[in-house]
Amino acid sequence: MEEYLKIEREKEWRADLRKTIKNKERIELQRVKMPSLDPMERIKYQDREVNLGLDIQSAKAEAVRCMDCVNPTCIEGCPVSINIPKFIKNIERGEVLEAAKALKETSALPAVCGRVCPQEKQCEANCFYTLKLKKEPVAIGFLERFAADFEQNSDTISVPETAPGNNIKVAAIGSGPASLSFAGDMVKLGYDVTVFEALHEIGGVLKYGIPEFRLPNKVVDIELESLRKMGVKFERNFIVGRTASFNDLKEEGFQAFFVASGAGLPRFMNLPGENYNGILSSNEYLTRVNLMHAAQDNYDTPVLKGKNVAVIGGGNTAMDSVRTAKRLGAERAMIVYRRSREEMPARVEEVHHAEEEGIEFLNLNNPVEYFADENGRVNRMRVQKMELGEPDASGRRRPVVIEGSEYDIPVDVVVVAIGVSPNPLVPSELPDLKVSRWGTIDVDPETMQSSMPELFAGGDIVRGGATVILAMGDGRKAAAGMHQYLLTANKTNKEKIEAKAK
Repeated sequence: MEEYLKIEREKEWRADLRKTIKNKERIELQRVKMPSLDPMERIKYQDREVNLGLDIQSAKAEAVRCMDCVNPTCIEGCPVSINIPKFIKNIERGEVLEAAKALKETSALPAVCGRVCPQEKQCEANCFYTLKLKKEPVAIGFLERFAADFEQNSDTISVPETAPGNNIKVAAIGSGPASLSFAGDMVKLGYDVTVFEALHEIGGVLKYGIPEFRLPNKVVDIELESLRKMGVKFERNFIVGRTASFNDLKEEGFQAFFVASGAGLPRFMNLPGENYNGILSSNEYLTRVNLMHAAQDNYDTPVLKGKNVAVIGGGNTAMDSVRTAKRLGAERAMIVYRRSREEMPARVEEVHHAEEEGIEFLNLNNPVEYFADENGRVNRMRVQKMELGEPDASGRRRPVVIEGSEYDIPVDVVVVAIGVSPNPLVPSELPDLKVSRWGTIDVDPETMQSSMPELFAGGDIVRGGATVILAMGDGRKAAAGMHQYLLTANKTNKEKIEAKAK
């Protein structure tokens, strides 16, 4: 990797570009701002994207800020190891399609990542500007989205090269970001890859969990089409373990499996009244709207709408839920979170957008009981005020109850967004598979290989709930790990693969 980065950096065009402006001048340039749709306009639509993207002038101006460091620490913060300076410098010189190709060298979903990855905690947190200058980092996420969108809107969408097929069949279970990243890497290596999805749409959490105002489905669909053109096969409405067993798939010739079935089981708080009508999980709420099109008049999927909607939680899913409620017509849409604003795990950008849209934040509050009308529909929520005590195991200050601080809030819909648990597997089929007490699959963190040698896993089924980009990083690790496993599993495989690669 280091040698590759060095060779790319020493190319003549990169060296010439570094000479066009002094580093002292680059440092003085101001970070670009992302234009966005007017808040009062965007809350009228579920499918109007909030961020509008950069124009080419803004993108090139921001790309100039990149120092093209000798040791690009930004890459260390990227779970899929994108050559960040390479794609940014291509934007600076106006070769945007080359920038998009550079992204696709290691990322199967650049247009997705440019929208939903927490760059501020990853690549941008490791930018030279952040680490050394204590200034705003290069807007890597904005530039990634720009390059990917530029290509998607052009007449030339590049398809990464793949090795000649080796006729070795591998399966990915689930079609979320971990599986898509895994499939992209494996098909590049020449494997015959099939992705099995239980639902009727490919994309996993990208389709059912993230609203279109953050990630339009059409953007995901174009990324999926690139994978199809590379040779990845997709099977919908297929539950591995039900539609066909692992043994059935082995008999069909599949030699190894990547399990990335996600975490879709909702968690609740077991509070009095939690079973009243109108109280539901964020998973169900978002799936009805995002995947089942409940907000559209030409679909008959039901979804509960309310005037006073409370969302319990402080992560990105909570932000997605409360902003969805606003778009469904809520007059009062509230976040109820037991810690302070500073400790909310949601992205700063998502919190900012929610504020702009009129979302109310009830921090240091926690629900303790729900009440209902004569029809069993929730109509009131009792909350308790909290204060912050000493830090807990996560490093965040532990919320402590303020005795006698309870008060009631009128609500007619409550969405619980306090986390999810792994989707259950079929244990009778996998007696040798080691899982944790939380139901996550135990894997080697370097190779993502499980206790069953032919079975690898990644994403939320391993992590129990994480970001898109971390899941994608798992997919890449699993692809590398499975490739080595298949090379060494038996001599026949090794000879076959190496012969095809020559």
